[in-house]
Amino acid sequence: MPAEKKPFSRLSTDVVPVNYNLWLKPCLKKFVFDGKQDIQVKVNKVTNSIVLNCAEIEVASVTFSNSSGKTLDSSSISYIAEEEKVVIAFPEELPTGNGTMNMEFKGELNDKMKGFYRSKYVAGNGEERYAAVTQFESTDARRCFPCWDEPALKATFDATLVVPKDLVTLSNMNVIQEDTFSDDASLKVVKYAQTPIMSTYLLAFVVGEFDFLEDHCSNGVKIRVYTPVGKSNQGQFALEVAKKALPFYTDYFGIPYPLAKMDLIAIADFTAGAMENWGLVTYRETALLIDDKSSSAHTRQWVALVVSHELAHQWFGNLVTMEWWTHLWLNEGFASFMEYLATDHCHPKFDIWTQFITHDLVRALDLDALDNSHPIEVPVGHPDEVDEIFDIISYSKGASVIRMLHNWIGDESFRQGMHAYLTKHAYKNTFTEDLWDALGEASGKPVQRVMTTWTKQMGYPVLDVKCKSRTDNSVTLSITQSKFRANAASTTTDDSAARWSIPVSFSTTASPLAAVKSILMEEETVDVTIDNIPKDSWVKVNPGTNGFYRVRYSADLLESLLPAVRDQTLPPRDRLGLESDLFALASSGLCPTTDFLQTLAAYANETNYTVWNDVNAKISKLFTLLWNNDEAYNNFKKFALKLFKNTANNLGWDPKEGEGHLDGMLRSLVIDRMGQCGCDNTVAESNKRLATHLNKSCMLNADLRSPVYGIVLSHGGRKDFETLLSLHKDTDLHEERNRIERSLGATKDPELMKEALEFAMSDRVRANDRVFVIGALATAHRQGRDTAWEFCKANWTQLHDLYQGQFLISRLVKSTTENFGTREMANEIETFFNNNPAAAAERTVQQSIEQIKQKSDWWDREGEAISDWLKQNFA
Repeated sequence: MPAEKKPFSRLSTDVVPVNYNLWLKPCLKKFVFDGKQDIQVKVNKVTNSIVLNCAEIEVASVTFSNSSGKTLDSSSISYIAEEEKVVIAFPEELPTGNGTMNMEFKGELNDKMKGFYRSKYVAGNGEERYAAVTQFESTDARRCFPCWDEPALKATFDATLVVPKDLVTLSNMNVIQEDTFSDDASLKVVKYAQTPIMSTYLLAFVVGEFDFLEDHCSNGVKIRVYTPVGKSNQGQFALEVAKKALPFYTDYFGIPYPLAKMDLIAIADFTAGAMENWGLVTYRETALLIDDKSSSAHTRQWVALVVSHELAHQWFGNLVTMEWWTHLWLNEGFASFMEYLATDHCHPKFDIWTQFITHDLVRALDLDALDNSHPIEVPVGHPDEVDEIFDIISYSKGASVIRMLHNWIGDESFRQGMHAYLTKHAYKNTFTEDLWDALGEASGKPVQRVMTTWTKQMGYPVLDVKCKSRTDNSVTLSITQSKFRANAASTTTDDSAARWSIPVSFSTTASPLAAVKSILMEEETVDVTIDNIPKDSWVKVNPGTNGFYRVRYSADLLESLLPAVRDQTLPPRDRLGLESDLFALASSGLCPTTDFLQTLAAYANETNYTVWNDVNAKISKLFTLLWNNDEAYNNFKKFALKLFKNTANNLGWDPKEGEGHLDGMLRSLVIDRMGQCGCDNTVAESNKRLATHLNKSCMLNADLRSPVYGIVLSHGGRKDFETLLSLHKDTDLHEERNRIERSLGATKDPELMKEALEFAMSDRVRANDRVFVIGALATAHRQGRDTAWEFCKANWTQLHDLYQGQFLISRLVKSTTENFGTREMANEIETFFNNNPAAAAERTVQQSIEQIKQKSDWWDREGEAISDWLKQNFA
């Protein structure tokens, strides 16, 4: 059971900050820093104490000066460690009005990748060195300086850093003064311009060795991409994206970017993908750096999305900020939607909106069907609870319901509403309702009423669609909404009360791309008549898969759509949505799984990468379900080989003239599946191509490296394992290291699996990547799953200490637990985490346990029928 919520209270507003004049002197040899600050405050209510957030900081002295010039020394400085607060008491009451609090303090440059921390990197001569960097979101500015560390308690910041003269030092703003430090001529004093009024979590500092590329966007803003020394050329792609995306947002929102510069910087040790600090965005290297020869199409696309996401935050989150973390989705859901708009603008050939469906919509639908999901807006208090909601619901469901809203009210109304919202609330804090008001006013539609049904309640509906009547030129559909559950057997009486306001559209054979009719469905059941549609025409609900819901067609309506899947006259987003819905219905128990398997035959000649990507994900889930039945598992391999064969043959191994970005991604996906299913030709060709890569006679195409590494190792042994470790040692491209690290999970040799896990915990793998190496083994095959879970249990204390209070602990829990499929394992995992609580992953634990039980029920219900079907068709 989840632990009780920790007691929590927000800071008093008796005294609030106006400006922080902050001075920091980090030492990269002793990993400590000295700090002092003058905080201009406003005393709203007479008090003799001030409470600030403070964690792992030692405050040496505090004085307070009021507007009349009277100065008081603090009478006591006491800490409430469990609440991350410091209480500064004074010998007499502080009068209302303006004042200044002067503080001196010391802190540690920690190795936890949060607060003000040290990041290890290897210099060109092989020497280990360190940078000092920050990661303050959500509640870790308090590890750098005592502050009012809440998003609504905004202030301006004047920052000064004292650092070695030979190091690059950056902050949010441009440098306005630089001098030699009077106490030590080897140090420089760098002063930055005052920031706009902003939240503490957006402040940032970086000190280290970096190269950079520089350019200006069409609006005149100076953009720099900072890279490890000697790798500035790898920042070129991100620089081009930023040059296009920044003016795109300026135009889209109708509001200029308010700072003088925009810096993007790659950090060696970095827990997230990136962080949107105003004017100084920090990234993990794989989310920013592109090597022309060795970066895959997938990574190139990932960099475009992440850069676009963080730049969207400069308006949505930084200029206008959520009032409290309950409204986190306002930041993340919107940035996750806007990143696709900008990426589509910069790179239309990526067909990124189709990929949105697999990247975000489907993942959100899968998670939100669980009983242990949560509403988009969930009340949070303690920092541990904040960490928990940096998840698929806040990001991907948030983005998905915004996409549905955008489609419903139209782009012009959406832009007008966004402009009004950002203009009205610039440099302030907002609630979700403020946004709905602006979009409702711009569109004239009941946005508040409709969207509240999507943000305040958990889950989403499934629409049951039946043909009620048909004439020669019209059809009447009966549509019923009900709550969709991952396990239909867990339906409760409460479900009957769940109701959504659903924008529903319809397309037909004659109009596959444009909706012929749209309604707002607010009742449990509606009848909809569509005119001018011949009897032999199909009708598709939710064209473009814009709506956040599942569709369950009656047998006749589904059957009529399959020819349009086979000849691809049904558009890709609809082909994808169709099979995705059918799989969800099958896994939940609302239709036979064999119906889904039979339907996949219609996809044998599919040509679209994103459709294949989603089909492939469903294949992976079915393999996991079959892990405990060798005969069915082996027959399912034959099924997959047959399904993928035509596409594999058509694509071949080498790019053809005129191919695009998506062809390379599809080739990688198909070869990987063929190899993992044991296709002899694919395994042989993988070994051959790795050999020529190793002897440098023919370098492996970047898109093929992941599948080739994994295929060779999964069918090989120690020699191949050592080969990959050697490649890992020889490369200095972080993307290539990550590829190899994750490929190690493919090994099936018990001894090599243990060595892969030991390698993951060694200094050869960065702390922020270890989780993904362990997860790769846990998700590769049954033996890997079992081995990774035993390893996780045996090393839990070390792993938890390393990632405590970070989203990575949730990733670790998810990857090492969710692929089990028996009630016994659900009980074992529940017992383990009851005895070893992980506060930032409590919800993830419950979600995994629920998914394991769902798979167990699925197998009990249909295992025999699935096995028999596979045996009859593929034995």
